[in-house]
Amino acid sequence: MVVMKVVFATGIYPPDIGGPATYVHRIAAAFHERKIAVKVIAYGETGNETEPLPVFRVSRRGGPVMRWWRYAKMLREVAKDADIIYAFSSVSCGVPLWLAHLKGPHKVLRLGGDFFWERYTDGGGTRSLKEWYDDEPWLNGFMSGMLKHYNHIVFSSAFQEDLYEKYYHMLPLHSVIENALPQGVPIHHERHDPLRLLFLGRFVSFKNLGTLILALKELPGMTLSLVGEGPLRRPLEKLIKSEGLSDRVFVLPAVSGDGKQQVFLDHDLLVLPSLTEISPNTALEARAAGLPVLLTEETGLSRQLTDAALLRPLRSPEDIVVALREINEHYSLLADKASSPLPLRTWDMLAEEHLHLFRSFL
Repeated sequence: MVVMKVVFATGIYPPDIGGPATYVHRIAAAFHERKIAVKVIAYGETGNETEPLPVFRVSRRGGPVMRWWRYAKMLREVAKDADIIYAFSSVSCGVPLWLAHLKGPHKVLRLGGDFFWERYTDGGGTRSLKEWYDDEPWLNGFMSGMLKHYNHIVFSSAFQEDLYEKYYHMLPLHSVIENALPQGVPIHHERHDPLRLLFLGRFVSFKNLGTLILALKELPGMTLSLVGEGPLRRPLEKLIKSEGLSDRVFVLPAVSGDGKQQVFLDHDLLVLPSLTEISPNTALEARAAGLPVLLTEETGLSRQLTDAALLRPLRSPEDIVVALREINEHYSLLADKASSPLPLRTWDMLAEEHLHLFRSFL
């Protein structure tokens, strides 16, 4: 029997934190269990030495051009005999894939974020993804040139697929494979006094965390834990101090595994006030733990995956204050929903959907 050979090309991979790292790790492991020949290429210096999969690391040292050339060289060495290269970034992995000039493998791109919009927000932009696409049509040609090198695009949400169909002409063949919903037994949460709010993830601009901190000034009966890491850590700490919120807003290190589950148990509400959240894995992990979720209304998660979350406009401090006061008044109802049985959307289901797609190429 011929064994399918798949190379996962990703920007981040455990021990890095973030949705893409979790996604690649879980889907690659599911492939490995099905006797698919799997290799992973990721940026980073070191990894988990007990990892059962072959993981090839590319140093992040130097500027982007040096990193891309090193990544391209690794692709030529590792993926030359692959059937499929599954890339998880249109730029940090997509540019090296173009530089590698590999002719044989079928090239697939997964899009669960938008590189150029995220860079726009890093520079201080405050438009949502939809608003940005309406106002920045000049980027379409450049991105279209990047996308044409792929045989297929896998979107994590119909929300993003619809945007790309509207703004990019001559898209490659594409489909939607939604994220998995982690399985478990959701635990019913009883609220604390004061109400304990949680953000868990990367401290980056589009997450809109400064606005969330400012909202806490009007909510003396609540505390906020910001758990994670990222480039905005120090600016957020300065904002907390300058606003006199150091006794109610806390910046804590990133957690994983059992530590993450304990954080979910210790808090009353996960708050994700991002300008746009295409497919936030943290919201799904919180749902599996029974933790209520307040999520920006501009999200790509389907109704099935947001069945127990509250979706509201969360762009301004005033928006967030209104939503949190609503939750404070009706917390028990939201907690009941969050502890209800989980919809069935497993990693095994995702693996089978990917394999069905990949086999159609061969």
